[in-house]
Amino acid sequence: MQTKNTIAYLLVTGDFVKTGGMDRANFALANYLARNGKLVDLVAHRVANELLAYPNVRFHSVPKLGNSYLLSSPLLDWQGRSCAHRLAVRARVIVNGGNCQWGDVNWVHYIHAAYQPKTQLGFWHSFKEAISRRLFLQAERQALQSARTIIVNSEQTKQVLADKLAIPAKKLHRVYYGIDPQVFYPATMAERIVIRQQLGWAEDKKIVVFIGALGDRRKGFDILLAAWKNLCTLTSWDADLFVIGAGAELNKWQHSAIVSGLGSRMHFLGFRPDVPDLLRAADCLVSPTRYEAYGLAVHEALCCGLPSLVSTTAGVAERYPVQLQDLLIPDVENVEDLVGRLQKWGQSPEYYRQLVISLANELREYTWDDMAENIIELINKSS
Repeated sequence: MQTKNTIAYLLVTGDFVKTGGMDRANFALANYLARNGKLVDLVAHRVANELLAYPNVRFHSVPKLGNSYLLSSPLLDWQGRSCAHRLAVRARVIVNGGNCQWGDVNWVHYIHAAYQPKTQLGFWHSFKEAISRRLFLQAERQALQSARTIIVNSEQTKQVLADKLAIPAKKLHRVYYGIDPQVFYPATMAERIVIRQQLGWAEDKKIVVFIGALGDRRKGFDILLAAWKNLCTLTSWDADLFVIGAGAELNKWQHSAIVSGLGSRMHFLGFRPDVPDLLRAADCLVSPTRYEAYGLAVHEALCCGLPSLVSTTAGVAERYPVQLQDLLIPDVENVEDLVGRLQKWGQSPEYYRQLVISLANELREYTWDDMAENIIELINKSS
């Protein structure tokens, strides 16, 4: 196995694209390696054209059966191990969690053992989720126990792996996600006005955004909806909520908003490719997540200078300085607490925006390339 002079890498994950937390991170690592002349083999369902354009990148395509990651997981594992057997003598192999059983480097973005998904979509959906969870838990435990080096995205993730799966501390290495500072940055007042005009948003309206998949209750949208109902009964509350994201429960939440009389105060945008603009045009982000290994959407919002309320248990919360503790949600199930924190923000939005700017500048100094460089340095030090 190569160490300091490693010039070849095999990366295994579902998708190497710029959307989503782990997908964006895996894209960044692959892109960094390719730009620096390394031989890069990618085992995945999808790879961005930007990566495929490199002559030193090879894509080992894995069919996505029934458009399902679960149904396709055995194929991804098999293809990953097959390539690893051929390349491991001259390459380092980087897998993600339990997606491939290969005992070299494991980059953990999410821990299935940390959270049990809950859904209201009926028996068969719940049954499928239960089966999926059992398979993912088994694969995750086996892969992490056999890994030589484990990279995690937060101290919280490191602690969960130690507590839930008894992974030795010497195996665990924390590397935070990076950012593209040219894409995520605070807008000037003039820029915000232009973006709002393009979006059809009123210039003087307080805008709160939520970003997340609406497929189960992990992102805590049910808590935000309950809090929003309470807030909209107050004559002093003048903010609108824009929900960015799709998922199996999207229609359910749209119906709930209408039935609750929130049709004019809550807007569902679905999947959007213009998230950076939406963040720059907004005033606040809320993420009452029940589990988040890190929370890239919150990280991106902060880099846009956006005050962001997030659960204390999310990995990104450990990046918050003392002066921003009001934005941390200690008990995600406490609707009244969230109402109070949003009210406090709403009374002084500009005050919190100014507090966030210093954190935004700090986070924007650490790029995706910095993250990738730290990961490769760790890998090259491991034997």
